[in-house]
Amino acid sequence: MKTKYQSIADEIRNQILSNFFQIGQTIPAEHQLQHDYQVSRDTIRKAVSVLVNEGFLRREKGSGTYVNEIHYQKTSTENKSPKTIGLITTYISDYIFPTIIRGIEQELNEKGYSLLLSSTNNNYAQEKKCLEKMIDFGVDGLIVEPTKSNQYNPNLATYVNLREHNIPIVMINAVYEELSTPFICVDDVQVGYIATKELVDNNHKNLLLITKLDDLQGKLRMKGFIKACEEGHIQISSDSIVTYTTETIETVYAEVINHLKTQNITGVVCYNDMVAKVLINRLTELGYNIPEDYSIVGNDNSNLSQMGGISLTSTEHPKVLMGIDAARWIVQTIEEGKPGKDILYQPNLIQRNSVRKLENT
Repeated sequence: MKTKYQSIADEIRNQILSNFFQIGQTIPAEHQLQHDYQVSRDTIRKAVSVLVNEGFLRREKGSGTYVNEIHYQKTSTENKSPKTIGLITTYISDYIFPTIIRGIEQELNEKGYSLLLSSTNNNYAQEKKCLEKMIDFGVDGLIVEPTKSNQYNPNLATYVNLREHNIPIVMINAVYEELSTPFICVDDVQVGYIATKELVDNNHKNLLLITKLDDLQGKLRMKGFIKACEEGHIQISSDSIVTYTTETIETVYAEVINHLKTQNITGVVCYNDMVAKVLINRLTELGYNIPEDYSIVGNDNSNLSQMGGISLTSTEHPKVLMGIDAARWIVQTIEEGKPGKDILYQPNLIQRNSVRKLENT
C-alpha cells in the first residue's frame, strides 16, 4: 500500500510526463499543493523530495521548484516502469473526468501498474501528440476517450499502428466507429430516451433538445430523444433540436434562449449537466423560474447537478465504476493475452426538482 506522499509524487510525475507541467515550468507552491491534496506540508515536502531525487524536479532557492529538462528527455525509455498504462482523455480537470480517472488510478495502483496521463482538449492535433508520446514511452496498454468521435479522425492510421504493435486499446465513453475497437460506454441512445421520457411522462408536449454534434454521444442521445418523442406522439421539427460543437458551445445559449422566447417550449433536454446548469443560470438572470417556466433535464449526474438553488434531474453516469472497469479490462487483456468483452452500461434517471408535472390537456 503506497503512502500518501508516494501517491502524490506519482500524480505529479504523471503530470510532468503528460506535459501538464511543462519543461522549465514551476510546479505550484507548497501551500497550494497542501490545499489541493488536503495534506500536511511535511507530506508535500516528502513527495517533492522523491521527484527531486529522481531528477524530475529541481529546487532553486528563493525562486521555486522547476520541471527538470535534462531528466525529462531521458525518461521516455530509460526510466519507464515495466507496467505502464496510458490514459488519453479529452479533458483532465473538468466535469466528470477527475472521477473517472480516480477509478482508473485506484484499480491500477492495486494491480501494481502505473498510469501515464494525457489530454487532447478534444483537438485532433493534440490527440496526435498524445498518441506519439504514448508510443515513444512504450506503454503496455492504452485507455482512450475519443476526440470528436462523431467526425472523421485524421489519426485513425496511428490507432491502427498501435494495434499492429499489439498494444491493447479500450475506448471509454465513445468509440471511433471505423475501428471496431473494444469499448466501455453508457448506452447513450437510452440516455437520451429516458431523459426525454421524463418530460413526456410529465405531460410536456413542446420539447427542445440541446446536443453536441462533434461527439458520438450527442448523435446517440439525439436518437434517443427522437425515439421518445415518437413513442409519446410528440411532434418534432427542425426547431426542436439545437446543436453545437466544441468550438461553438459559448454561442449556443443565446440561440437556445431565442428558441424558448419564440417557441411554445416547456421542456428542455440538455446534452449534459454542464449545459443544463449554464442554461438555468442564464434563464434565472433573465427572470425565469425553473421548473415553473421551463422544465430541464441534464445528463451524467455530475457534481454540478446538485449545486446552486436548483437540483437537476439527470441521468446517471457510472463514473468511478467506468474507471475501475477500464483499468481491469486493460490489465486482464495484457496478462491473459486476449481482449475482454465490451461493456455497455444501462443508465438510470435521478429525479430531482428541475421538472414539474403539467396538467394533462
